[in-house]
Formats: sequence, C-alpha cells, structure tokens
Amino acid sequence: MIENPIHLRLEKLSQPQLSLFMVCLCERMYPNFAFYCQQTGSGDHKIYKNILDLVWESLIVKNAKINFDNQLEKLEHIIPTIEDENIYSIYPAIDACQALSELIHAYLSSDFAECAVSVSQLSLKTIAELEMIKIDKQLSMDEIKTLPAILDELDIQWEIFRIIKKSEINKNITLIKGLKEDLREEQISNIGVFLGD
Repeated sequence: MIENPIHLRLEKLSQPQLSLFMVCLCERMYPNFAFYCQQTGSGDHKIYKNILDLVWESLIVKNAKINFDNQLEKLEHIIPTIEDENIYSIYPAIDACQALSELIHAYLSSDFAECAVSVSQLSLKTIAELEMIKIDKQLSMDEIKTLPAILDELDIQWEIFRIIKKSEINKNITLIKGLKEDLREEQISNIGVFLGD
C-alpha cells in the first residue's frame, strides 16, 4: 500500500471530518465507475450516486436518518465481478466501489480513521496501477512514489485534508456544500476520467 503522510494525521480528525474526507475522495472516484457502466452497459451508476448523496446529506442535515446496512446491500449488487476477459475500466470501477464500501463500513463500525486511510490508499492504488499499465512495467514502491500522477493525488488529498482540518464541520454547512459543488462541477476522476453531460 502507498503511504501518504496525512494517514497519521487523519486520526486527529473528528468523525464528521473523516466522513467528509472520504466522501470527497469517493466523489472523485465516482466517474471511474460511471464510465465503466456507460462503456459496458452493466452496473447502475445511479445507485452509487444516490449513496454519495445520502452521505453528503448526513453531513449537511442534522440528525438525518440513513440505513447504512441497506445502502451497503445496494452497493454490493452493483460491484463488477472480474471474469476471464475484461476491459481495463473494470478495475478503477471496482476500486471506486471498494472505496464507497469503506465509507459505509465506517458508519457501521465507527472505525472512521481506519476506513479513511483505506479510501485514501484505494485512490492512490487506482492511479498507480494505471500508470504501470501505461508503461507496461511493474514499479517499486519508491518508483511509484515519484510518479507525477501520484504526487498530484497526494497534493489533492492534502488540500482536501487541510480545508477540512481548519474548519469545524458541524457548524460549517457552507464549506461542505462548497466542496460537494466543486467536485461535482469538475466531473474529473482521480485518473482523469471526465464525465461530460
């Protein structure tokens, strides 16, 4: 797994802050799953988006009641399965689903810091695997850490962390809505998949 310097710092964040960190990263991975669904005609990206919407709602609406067991069940039905012959896009799609699964598990288990580290690592893993496929070569962990795409992702995760850390989430609905709008307007995933209208 790729170590990110912020992983140790995540433990100092509150539960709402960790939820916001994870949902931001899942939002950035969503286009990978949606692209796979569009490309293959299988899966239902709307279910993924609905679960994201519910998590955002839980951060914005006080005392929002969400059945996370039910959401996990819905998610499990749309996770692609790897067969003998698959197109590459299935792998980022599965990573996106695993990241969202970690986010839901955080609510079910209360292991928010541990799940946040997993979501961060999944996003980095997706990028590292794509970069190695591009050059058709396995890289060492030290080589992976120097890849420009990995450094960009580390910067983005650090920026999201920094924004979240300096704000009291429970009292800052504007910040949460702003992050959500910024990520959705961009529509670009962690590996550069663009969701056009």
